[in-house]
Amino acid sequence: MVHLRRTAVFGVASLAALALAAPAASAATTTIYAGSDPYSGRVQASLLGTATVSTSIGSGSCNESTLTGSIQSDGTGLTINSATFATDGGPCSGTVSSTITPENFPWTGGTVVYDTAHTGGRDAAVTIANFRVRAVVNIFGGITCIYGGNLTANGYNPDNPNRGDTSVAEAQVGVTNATVSKISSGSSFLCPSTATVSANYKLLGESTPGSGTYDQTLHVTE
Repeated sequence: MVHLRRTAVFGVASLAALALAAPAASAATTTIYAGSDPYSGRVQASLLGTATVSTSIGSGSCNESTLTGSIQSDGTGLTINSATFATDGGPCSGTVSSTITPENFPWTGGTVVYDTAHTGGRDAAVTIANFRVRAVVNIFGGITCIYGGNLTANGYNPDNPNRGDTSVAEAQVGVTNATVSKISSGSSFLCPSTATVSANYKLLGESTPGSGTYDQTLHVTE
């Protein structure tokens, strides 16, 4: 039973790794740039390394994750249209298999806000609004855990020495030991109410709008 609960929590918490609770950014005018030009358009976040999840009953990891969406150059209108998570092309690591499904796309109303105080060494607060994910563990008829809400991560420019992976000179978004909470409605009582997550993503735009090729370095300033 402990293994079953651990796998359910790991799956849904991993899906939330990009956007977890962090202090609010100080007020500022925000502009997202591609080179010297303001950037509005599609964006992609790709996992760097491993997303890890811990609870009072165990832990797990996932080494593949991609989120795609769009953003306005003033940091408003952050929308997530799709999300995928796996380990080596299969389910995220655990002792029993589970089906992990992001729900209620698009996740709209998110923001990128430049942080003039550089709280914790970051450049911006990146908020995903109205996220919702579900994990169904395929045992005993299926045990379901659901997590969701409005969640915020730390954003770093490509030259920020505090970014999670200094070997990658791209904008990054990350969390360390952040907490996600369960949505009680629709979730099994077997699911712990919280999980602790650490993950780091690189964030890219499109050099050619609509191409589906994410190769444009981005940065944020006031």
